[in-house]
Order: sequence, then C-alpha cells, then structure tokens
Amino acid sequence: MAVTLLTTVTVIAMLAKESFVFFSEVSIVDFLMGTEWHPLLVPQSFGVLPLVFGTMTIVIGSVLIALPCGLMVAVYLSEYTSAKGRKFLKPSLEILAGIPTIVYGYFALTFITPIIKSIYPDAEVFNGLSGSIVVAVMILPMISSLCDDAFRSVPSHLKQGAFAVGANTFEVVSQILIPASKTRIGAAVILAVSRAIGETMAVTLAAGATPKMGLQFLESIQTMTAYIVQVSLGDTPQGGIEYQSSFAVGALLFLMTLVMNLIGHQLVFKKGKYDS
Repeated sequence: MAVTLLTTVTVIAMLAKESFVFFSEVSIVDFLMGTEWHPLLVPQSFGVLPLVFGTMTIVIGSVLIALPCGLMVAVYLSEYTSAKGRKFLKPSLEILAGIPTIVYGYFALTFITPIIKSIYPDAEVFNGLSGSIVVAVMILPMISSLCDDAFRSVPSHLKQGAFAVGANTFEVVSQILIPASKTRIGAAVILAVSRAIGETMAVTLAAGATPKMGLQFLESIQTMTAYIVQVSLGDTPQGGIEYQSSFAVGALLFLMTLVMNLIGHQLVFKKGKYDS
C-alpha cells in the first residue's frame, strides 16, 4: 500500500513539475482549445485538440465494436454455456488481456489493415479504424468479464420468477438481466474507455502519427499516447519546450483516465450487487 501511494504521488509530482514549466511558456487556454498541434515544427503550435480527437476516434470506435460483442459473450457465459464450458471459455478469453500490446499493433498493421484496404481502397496504411478494431479486441475481455460478473450477481429469484410466468431465455436476458445490471454495464464501459484512452503501442503502430481534427477512421491520426512515444524516441532535446509538452499531454491524459476510473468505480458500488 505504501509503495503504491508513494509511486502515485511521485508520478503526480513529476507531471505537475514539468507541466508547470511548459505552461509558464504556453497559455493553458491555447493548449486546451487550440486546433493546431505542431510542437516539433516551426512555427510551433501547441493546441492539444487534434490529439484529443485522435484519442476519441480510437475510444469511440473500439467501444462501438467491443460493447455489443462483450455483452453477447457475457450473456453466453452467464446463461447458455455449461459449467464445464465456462471453466474453459472464460480463461481462454482472458488470455487476450495478457498478450503484449506491441504484438496487437503488429497484428493490426499486418492483418487488419490489409483487410480494411481491400474494403476501402482509399484508406491509408495507418488509420484510425485499424487502431479501433485492435483496441476493441484488447478491451473485450474487460467488458465481457465485468458484464458476466454483473449478470451472475443478479438474484436468481428474479430470473426464476420470469421463467415461472413463461418467459424464455432471451426475454429473461433482455428484460431482467440487462436492465438489472445497467449500472454495472455502464461501469464496465467506462473502465474499458479508460483503458482505451491509455493504450499506447498498439495505436502507435496501427493508427499513425498525424494529428488531425475530427473523427478520422480511414486516415492516419495521432493519439495523446502516440505523441508521448514520439517524443520519447530521443530526437527531442531534453529540457526544451517540445520535451516539456509531452508532460503536459501526459498530465491531461492522467486527469482523463483518473476521472473515468473514479466514475466507473462509483457506478460499480452505487447500488450494491445489482440495480433496483
């Protein structure tokens, strides 16, 4: 506990110190509201919105894919599979969470992207859709596991009562399980979003490094984490404004994920084991 607290405080202090140096030279309003991000070119621009839009492209795309798939997997594990099948399928699904993210990135670049280009010939080699798909695969175990736990925490008498009045399994799932678990499903989505926001290597390899405004799924984009990787490659001199900008982006990223995690945990414990 002490080590965890010390690490967290150290990270916050480091981000705050370096970000303060950055914001002493760049207006925080220009940083948060600016629409041009060119910290490594002359003239320099430090408007972070293109990076935020790039990050949101990955988040929105991955959640739109992973949420319905995760719900279907959770429903199958909770209501349709046998106990023996569950013991095999759930650990197999959670193995996906243990694969290194850089492997996912190369998988997206060499497998997913060619499929996208065969469907959309105008799609760029590095594109937001490829990054969204691979991040969806990465967050799928989290959504399915949390939703499965939520479904299994619903009191059995609610389901048995529905079966007793003639409801079938689909009706029980759609009218009992999902409504009773909506808060925890929302928490699962928010926690998955926080994971997608912080994803680094997979989107760096799959989505590219071109900051753009708007949700660009078929074009090269750059996320906040991908920019931090770009600066960390060593081409940027330490101590310069370009170097300091990575800490400002990191601080914003930290605040975004912190808020998401706080909301998610609040939803998890809001109404106990199941929603009323």
